[in-house]
Formats: sequence, structure tokens, C-alpha cells
Amino acid sequence: MSRSLDGTCALPHLGVIRAQGEEAARFLHTQLTQDIALLRPDQARLAAFCNAKGRMLASFVVFARSPQEILLVTSRDLLAPTLKRLSMFVLRAKARLTDASSEFDVHGLAGSAASASEGMPPWDKRDVGTATLVRLYPADGQPRALWVAPAGTPAPAAAPLALDDWLWGEVRSGIAPVTAATVEAFVPQMLNYESVGGVNFKKGCYPGQEVVARSQFRGTLKRRAFLVHAEGALQAGQDVFHAADPEQPCGLVAQAAPAPGGGWDAIVSIQVSAAEGGQLSVNGAPAALLPLPYPLLADI
Repeated sequence: MSRSLDGTCALPHLGVIRAQGEEAARFLHTQLTQDIALLRPDQARLAAFCNAKGRMLASFVVFARSPQEILLVTSRDLLAPTLKRLSMFVLRAKARLTDASSEFDVHGLAGSAASASEGMPPWDKRDVGTATLVRLYPADGQPRALWVAPAGTPAPAAAPLALDDWLWGEVRSGIAPVTAATVEAFVPQMLNYESVGGVNFKKGCYPGQEVVARSQFRGTLKRRAFLVHAEGALQAGQDVFHAADPEQPCGLVAQAAPAPGGGWDAIVSIQVSAAEGGQLSVNGAPAALLPLPYPLLADI
């Protein structure tokens, strides 16, 4: 067991949007890439909010606390503009969106600390008193979960986990969130969201749906997310280059974190052709491809 991926970590970089009202689920269903209308009490969702061109404006872990209260956990640096833009579309729907970040504590649980989620598939949820436990994708074989509870609720007793180690686990899970550095940079498939439960191709319309569907079914998608390791420091938003064309970027770093063994690991969204061979680099430093921790879905 990796000691760096075992324990409990506060996640101050995440914020919470609350949607309340009898039509909250229906409203979110019309805006996000996932089916929110049929969200069961024991389910969460990975979802994206896109612009009309299918580019991701934000990503969320979404779950219901009650039939009329839904929480969206998202990157705090995008919360304000995301809340403002989503609120523009509420119109006459019986729903109200607010920033509830100060009302909830968000923690990450890894390894033995995530034992309460044992047996749950990714994106299932379980209520633990007033807290909500959402099973995440594992990292390097270690179970992980998101713990969201009213502010001041004691977190599960476990060894403290450094934030850098949690962020490294996020990278190793292969699922990158959208942050301020990458807003509008990707359609969902460029981050493999269709392969990890982030897109429902059977639901009704939402902003950018035609572009997302066309990318999936007409073979127009040229970029995918991959894991890489580099000795130099990496950060979201940096360009990725291929030796065959050192002047023209072949992709973008979506998320990065220092690796416990040295160097940096990152999720990069790059041209599929660039991943098929040849040297990648970021900021002049070589970047080596690593195996993805999940299979890609070629079609739905």
C-alpha cells in the first residue's frame, strides 16, 4: 500500500453550488452532460457544463441531498462565473442556485480512510449521518472517496493526507477536472469523460450536445487524455509538443501534481497521433507516456 495515498485530506480548492427547488433536477438535466432527472438517492454523477461549441466551462461531482436539494462540487476558481452563467438559464424554472461553499466541508478519503465506500462502484453515494460519501475512481489501486458534510462536521478519523498527495492521486486516477487554466479548452471526450461516466448520450438536449454527440459518433475527435511523467515541473494550461513538430503544440496539460518518487505526473489532452510514438515534451522537458488506468470506449 502506498503510504502517500492513505488518509484524509481537506480540499479547499473545491467549492459547492447548491440547486434548490422542485424543478432543480429538471433544470440541471437541461444544462449538464449527465442525466440528472433520473438521479437515484444512491447515485452521484460526474458531469460537465459546456458552451454552445461543446467546450467545457466547468466539471462537477453532482448528487442529491434530498428531492429538492442538489449539490455540485466544482473547482473553486470557476465557481463564481459558473454560478452566474448557470443562473442566467434558470428563467422561470422553480429552482434557485447559490454558492454554498461556506456551508459544507469537502474532504478526500484515500486508502483505508475510504473503507466506508468499499464495494461501491465509482459515482455511487452513501449517506453517513448528515455527510455524503461519493466513491471516486481509484488511483494506483487505492480506493478513493469524496466526503461532503455540513461545515463543522468532524471528518472521518484517519491519518492526515497531504494535499499534494491527494492531487497526485487525482492525476493518477486519469480524470481531470476543469479549472480556470483549462476553461473552454476541451470537449468532454478530450478528457475521456465519455469513458468514465461523465457523458450520457441518451438524454435530452443541453448546451453543446450536438458537438459532443458528433465528436463521438462521426469520428471527428482527434484528441484524448493520457497520463505522462516528466522530471520538470508541470502545470495545467501548459502546451505539450511532439518532436515531429516542435513549433506547433499537439495538446495541453489538463492537471499536474508532483509525484512522490520525484518529478511530476500529469494528465495531458493531446492529439491521438502524437500518442502513437515519438518524444513528447512540456516546457522543454521530455514527457513519457504512462498507461491509462481505465479502458477507453471507442463507441457507445
